[in-house]
Amino acid sequence: MKKFFKFGCLGFVALIVLGIIVGALSGGDDSGEKASTEPTVEEESSEPATTNTEKKEVVEEKKEEKEDVPREYTAALKKAKSYAEMMDMSKKAIHDQLVSENGEQFPEEAAQYAMDNIKHDWKENALKKAESYADMMDMSTDAIYDQLVSENGEQFTPEEAQYAIDNLE
Repeated sequence: MKKFFKFGCLGFVALIVLGIIVGALSGGDDSGEKASTEPTVEEESSEPATTNTEKKEVVEEKKEEKEDVPREYTAALKKAKSYAEMMDMSKKAIHDQLVSENGEQFPEEAAQYAMDNIKHDWKENALKKAESYADMMDMSTDAIYDQLVSENGEQFTPEEAQYAIDNLE
């Protein structure tokens, strides 16, 4: 009898938990009323309202822009942005990685499109790399500069590397 009572209680608790889960997944609103999609005072914008026609025109313009650019070009640009933002690479190093046989293997034209269209603060990337070398490897200022401009290193321009050295704490 104790086993039956134990399993009966366990089953009852399981049903309650299941009911709570189903209620949460279904939204839990049994009133039948739908939430308003009208903006609240906080959501209203001071910008002039745009019509559906204007919105469609903007979407169509963006779609046309995307259609004019081959997929591989936009993929190269996205990859370049990723390298710049996540790995603090220089523009030259990113280009080399994009076209590398051992890297991304993009055609030169796609890599050049990416380099022509990427907007990034390369001096800031040089500074982040310099800080990394100073903090993690305890390198001298001269050694950091050389590493930043080296063809076998980070490949920043001399101006970008000098900015990094000048702003290194």
